[in-house]
Amino acid sequence: MTHTLIPSNQVAQWLLVNIHRLLDMIGLRNDKTAEDIIYAAIIVCLAIFLGWAIRSLILLAVRKFVMVRHSDLGKELVQHHVLIHCSHIIPPLVILALLPFAFSHDSILRIIVFRSLLVYTSIVICRAISSVTSFVWLRFDETRNSKNLPLRGILDTIIGILWFITVIICISIIVDRSPVKLLTGLGAFAAVLMLIFKDSILGLVAGLQLSQNDMLRVGDWIVVPSTPANGTVIDVTLTAVKVQNFDNTIVTLPPYTLVSSSFQNWRGMKDSGCRRIARSVIIDSDTITASNPELISKLATTYPSFKSYIERIQSLGHPDYNPGLATINGTTETNLGLFRAYLCQWLLDNPYIVNDQQLLVRIMEPTGEGIPLQIYCFTATTQWTEYEAIQSAVIEHVAATAQSFGLRLFNQPSGTDETTVTLTQNSVTPHTTQN
Repeated sequence: MTHTLIPSNQVAQWLLVNIHRLLDMIGLRNDKTAEDIIYAAIIVCLAIFLGWAIRSLILLAVRKFVMVRHSDLGKELVQHHVLIHCSHIIPPLVILALLPFAFSHDSILRIIVFRSLLVYTSIVICRAISSVTSFVWLRFDETRNSKNLPLRGILDTIIGILWFITVIICISIIVDRSPVKLLTGLGAFAAVLMLIFKDSILGLVAGLQLSQNDMLRVGDWIVVPSTPANGTVIDVTLTAVKVQNFDNTIVTLPPYTLVSSSFQNWRGMKDSGCRRIARSVIIDSDTITASNPELISKLATTYPSFKSYIERIQSLGHPDYNPGLATINGTTETNLGLFRAYLCQWLLDNPYIVNDQQLLVRIMEPTGEGIPLQIYCFTATTQWTEYEAIQSAVIEHVAATAQSFGLRLFNQPSGTDETTVTLTQNSVTPHTTQN
């Protein structure tokens, strides 16, 4: 191939003739050692100069193209040094084409130099191919990978295969054996290779499963229960999945951990545009009483939006258990039933709560502390700060309005409560009657 690219015979003969003339002028005629050294030095300098010149011309042409067309492709070619890596192929090709003429065919030095150049050329070509492959993957990932699928592992696999083939070729050049025979001989070391590349092989299989089943994307919020990972996926490679937690720490996991065990992906929540609230407050069971007309009339006056529900239930004569997703469910028999119905109405009227998802105000299993009342609904946003603000406002409203229904939220007695009781008991003194 080098003989077709470079007229090596003519160039070499021309150089040798001029070197002979130079040696004759300085009195070193027929000095074979001096002739080889000068020839090799000229060839190396010529190869380096040609590589630099061609690289400079290519970069200049690309920069001019970028300035004229404002092309992002040209900018990325320069930024990622793709052309520079590819231009490194030129010097070893020039040296391979011209340097062998400096040595005799059976020279040991010629064999050593020639094999060293072939090894270097193989490495440079592999590096250039890897650079082009990485650039193509980068362009695909930016323009076509709209789902942010974890394709980095596939890129790492391709590059790993390229370097593995290059290593085999280099070894075959050094030992002067066919690469096919060398690969056949490596079959005996398959078990050792499997052990060495165990993580890479498992990572490749796991990466393919994650991509094929769309289980994970860069930018997803995941939680892995068996690990401290609870944050956003920032990178997925052949051997590692990097997760940035909300405290800005980085947790690195092997990909097969996500496949071999379960993990929680919050992408569905983000895609839906709503986020669930499922918080409970405990109602003191001693404050739950049967309702009466005075209480119902007072609540209808205090909360006008609640009045229509009370009138409808009274006209029906029985509770209305609507099976819909977002409906008012409660009773007028107790103050807790009225409170449940009111909270349903308040949540339906709240612009920050969506009405196309499940909405419940329900009583959970009673405990020794009281009766848990759970608020189950979905906010109209998934942003963390806004979500927490809405959730806090809901619980605050529950705590503030419970007293209007004659209900009290349960709190564990504190030291202050015990001190107050003691002071109250001590302040009560018996009255004596004096005769």
